[in-house]
Amino acid sequence: MKKVAIIMGSDSDLPVVSKAADTLASLGIPYTMRVLSAHRTPEQVRTFTAEARQNGYGVMICAAGMAAHLAGAVAAATTLPVIGIPISAGKFNGLDALLSTVQMPSGIPVATVAVDGAVNAALLAAQMIALSDDELAAKLDAKRVSDAEKVLAKDAAING
Repeated sequence: MKKVAIIMGSDSDLPVVSKAADTLASLGIPYTMRVLSAHRTPEQVRTFTAEARQNGYGVMICAAGMAAHLAGAVAAATTLPVIGIPISAGKFNGLDALLSTVQMPSGIPVATVAVDGAVNAALLAAQMIALSDDELAAKLDAKRVSDAEKVLAKDAAING
């Protein structure tokens, strides 16, 4: 199974990013978490990203707040799918990060989830990997059924 790389621009992003890690772990998807900055450690970002495919990664998840150039920097250095998680930080509560992440130029795509949307980033990464992994696809199908059953149980609880 392909691994997922989770890169955060700062360790202050860990409370959000840990939700992606937990989601991947619950599905049995191997992952690596790194703290690398598009601005402070650009060489390390480029090296890690350039070697990602040969090191067994299939998807890159990048979390960053404020200027949020990490996902774009990673996407510029690989043709692996890149998913950006804009982090709520600073004066604009993540709007600046959302716009920085989603507004990529043609030719360098970044799939972008909601501000602080780490669970959806992990699920999207899982769906990408599941394109060539039937066992993982079955786990995702079962998760959808389980999630629906939980909602219906809550509905039944309030409607007696």
